[in-house]
Amino acid sequence: MHKKQHKVQVLLDAIPHIKKFYGKTIVIKYGGSAQTSPDLQAKFAEDIVLLKLVGMNPIIVHGGGAKISDLLEKLGIPTEFVNGHRVTSQETMRIVEMVLSGDINKNITSLLNHHGAKAIGISGKDSSIINAKPKEDGKFGFTGVVTKVNGELINNLVKQGYIPVIAPIADSDKPNHPGYNINADVAASKVAIAVNAQKVLFLTDTKGVLDKEGNLLNSLDKEDVENLKEDGTIAGGMIPKVDSCIDAIYNGVNKAHIIDGRVEHSILLELFTSDGVGTQFLRKDGKNNGIDIEKLLKEI
Repeated sequence: MHKKQHKVQVLLDAIPHIKKFYGKTIVIKYGGSAQTSPDLQAKFAEDIVLLKLVGMNPIIVHGGGAKISDLLEKLGIPTEFVNGHRVTSQETMRIVEMVLSGDINKNITSLLNHHGAKAIGISGKDSSIINAKPKEDGKFGFTGVVTKVNGELINNLVKQGYIPVIAPIADSDKPNHPGYNINADVAASKVAIAVNAQKVLFLTDTKGVLDKEGNLLNSLDKEDVENLKEDGTIAGGMIPKVDSCIDAIYNGVNKAHIIDGRVEHSILLELFTSDGVGTQFLRKDGKNNGIDIEKLLKEI
């Protein structure tokens, strides 16, 4: 096939996928190498702009754990993790907010704008978009558990043509409170549920969920995840990712995916090709594509 014909064929192959997701909301958790490599940053921005141009509604929730840890180390502030979740002291909380809301959030927003998007950077504190309470009664300090997400406000920004870029810092119901540090995977899942997203994608530094031999597991459900956590296959920082995927698909989001952010244009490969990349999470409970088949059969 001639090179130009091949390019046309690639575009034609993408049409059914573009039709399927036209007008739909896709939440993307942006983290790992995709967030720190200049080349991958540019490819990410191109992907997001293209999604918007073909009629999709991307919403970005970003992490920044590596940058937070780096600054904490430079400042001599100790940090601790339990099951992939950071324990956040009040001193740490100040650094977390400074890095996430003040540095990373605005850099991503600026990057997208320079590539032709209409991005707006916000924190979960803005208009109390994300509210939280202490995780495990304060055992994790100022690390929080999301109690509420204002999906209507986020969707209003989308309707006005904006791409929301959300820093995972949550508001408190107490005055003069420093707020809560929210795991970015958890925040992405809760935002996806609140805005009634079609999909939530988690960009990370692995091919997806791997078995003990390092082979990619293509598709998982709740039972699979629990078994893999129990035998130690899923551990550490992968725990909040898979838990967030399961939370999303059992609360209205059609599909969740963990994909390799180190692969250029991994978002486009996942959305616009039949094969996709990474690990997908599906309900195996009689529901498919958000339709309750058993209920539908009773109504016929």
